[in-house]
Amino acid sequence: MCSRIAALISVFVFLIDGSLLFAQNARPSVTSPDGQLKMTFEVKPSDNTPGTMGQLTYSATFHGKPIIDSSRLGLDLEGAAVLGADVEIAEARKSSGVDVYSLRNTKISKVHDTYNSITLRVNEKGSHSRSLLVEARAYNDGLCFRYVLPTQSAIRELRLRAEATEFRFSQDATSWVLALPNYRSSYESEYVRLNLSALSNQGGVSSHFLIGTPVLLHEPGVAWLSLMEADLEGNSSMYLTNPSGNWAGHYLTVKLSPRWDDPQYAVLGSLPHHSAWRVISVADKPGQLIESNLLTDLNSPNRLRDTSWIQGGKASWNWWVDNVSKTGKNSFSTDVMKEYIDFASENGLPYFMLDAGWSKNGDITQLNGRVDVPELVRYGASKHVKVWIWLYSEAVMKQMREAFPLYEKWGVAGLKIDFINRDDQEGIQFYYDVAKYAAEHHLMIDFHGTRTPWGILRTYPNVMSYEAVLGLENNKVGRRDSPVDRTMFASTRLLAGPMDFTPGAFDNATEDNFIPRNEAPMAMGTRAQQLALYVIYENPIPMLSDSPQNYAGQPGLEFLKDVPVEWDETHVIDSNPGEFTTIVRRHGNEWYLGSMTNWTARTLDVPLRFLGAGTYIAEAYEDAMDAGKNPKHLLISKKNVTSADTLTIHLAPGGGAAIRFIRK
Repeated sequence: MCSRIAALISVFVFLIDGSLLFAQNARPSVTSPDGQLKMTFEVKPSDNTPGTMGQLTYSATFHGKPIIDSSRLGLDLEGAAVLGADVEIAEARKSSGVDVYSLRNTKISKVHDTYNSITLRVNEKGSHSRSLLVEARAYNDGLCFRYVLPTQSAIRELRLRAEATEFRFSQDATSWVLALPNYRSSYESEYVRLNLSALSNQGGVSSHFLIGTPVLLHEPGVAWLSLMEADLEGNSSMYLTNPSGNWAGHYLTVKLSPRWDDPQYAVLGSLPHHSAWRVISVADKPGQLIESNLLTDLNSPNRLRDTSWIQGGKASWNWWVDNVSKTGKNSFSTDVMKEYIDFASENGLPYFMLDAGWSKNGDITQLNGRVDVPELVRYGASKHVKVWIWLYSEAVMKQMREAFPLYEKWGVAGLKIDFINRDDQEGIQFYYDVAKYAAEHHLMIDFHGTRTPWGILRTYPNVMSYEAVLGLENNKVGRRDSPVDRTMFASTRLLAGPMDFTPGAFDNATEDNFIPRNEAPMAMGTRAQQLALYVIYENPIPMLSDSPQNYAGQPGLEFLKDVPVEWDETHVIDSNPGEFTTIVRRHGNEWYLGSMTNWTARTLDVPLRFLGAGTYIAEAYEDAMDAGKNPKHLLISKKNVTSADTLTIHLAPGGGAAIRFIRK
């Protein structure tokens, strides 16, 4: 908390600096260090007279071309009109900075991002005379801004009803959006491609859903963009909607998740207060958005003194295959769970994920007699395998202070907390409380039934992953997981960060032969695609979701044993949302490549310029020639390559490729 107060104080210092008076006919702006992105602020006069008070707005350009037209800024606080609708820019201060920090268990190990910034103070006229700060930054890969309310006599306490923030795109951009039914969802649905104007509320369409983040957008001939948010502490989540009500409207406005206890408000509290960052990533190609570190840049630095106990790693898992045992029967028992620990030990997996069903009648401090968690932990320790356990979020809310010290005593490594399904102000605070208290008891966290990430992993590195995706579990009940969805998530959901998709299905099926079933589940697409997901999707605690029996002696298991879970750098070779993706990641001196396609077979040429000097052995796991009809079939090969070479990859329908590059 002290660091947050200090950061706010640094923003407010300029308020008492009389040397920076602002000329009202100017349009203050901030430009990225490379000069390609520019964000400009302006007060639009309410009576069309330049220099008079009016609506605070911003606009943005990329390579000198407009990407966002004049868009409103403001906060709707109780007891007065929107703060930002009748203001003047009183002061502006520019500065620059650099974000330099290290990360663990994510897509990059060392970050060095420069930015230029501007902070505006706007004053309101009339009887209220409130003040508002707008802090903005321009990085080479995006623009971001947030509202800051300093302590002032005109605002006794924070009672925020809504934001008046707009994103008025310069074109009717193509968008890929996650349509959600309400403010209490798990963010588990398809991303749909629509032009922004198609999201308008003509005919009441937009009243039936909210748009979750991230949102991917394309303004042809100009830029690829995404909308997200960062540093949510003390705030509620941002949703988006198009309220235009006509065929020509192609803009989005912010809707904040309302408090559960009093839905007329989004945020209650005291001053000073800052909103979450509104993040606009911008790039020439969609894959470059995945490489961005803006979300972690904008979060508070690491608050944990000791992070040595935080270790990523792959895990065996009992739930997806319904607790199947060596005998082929299903049994949720200590003895059968030990079989999953044995499998993890035999294949070098550091973890076993024990799913739901072990606790007693909602009491997460009591065993129900089916599975003995302390015994599993003891047994796992003898096999060099640590145990994660599943928890229901409402029970955690009630019993966290009692349960977490108990789990530390048992020796549990991490907690999978499920069905959170809330992101109002108190819901967001729950994430921070869990992260902090879990760290005090050396517990890692995997959030399920949750909203998408916002960069908290920098602040609390024990937050390893999130679900917030239509994952492999859907194969047990229907057809809502396919190669089309997986290639789409690589350009949309992946933008926000770690994603617990739970890959690793080895009973692979064509689209025509797929059968949804709870026991012995299968998955559409090829085995090579399942392998590729371990490279393409960022996740420091990925499951090997299938049963030990399905992996035994099967081609492809060796790659799953070898592939790392944390990376020193990540690059997207090429991608097209919902079509295909090729990503390479470096771990130490080794590189890994993951490529996948939708139901269209493709031949891709991949230049190996990302490799360092010298010769590498390329261990490739690719679709066999007949993988389109026999999706379990793999072509496994080895050959010497250098950075001067180009690999040609043949992807079957629903196919993929996973390649390990070993330095000779």
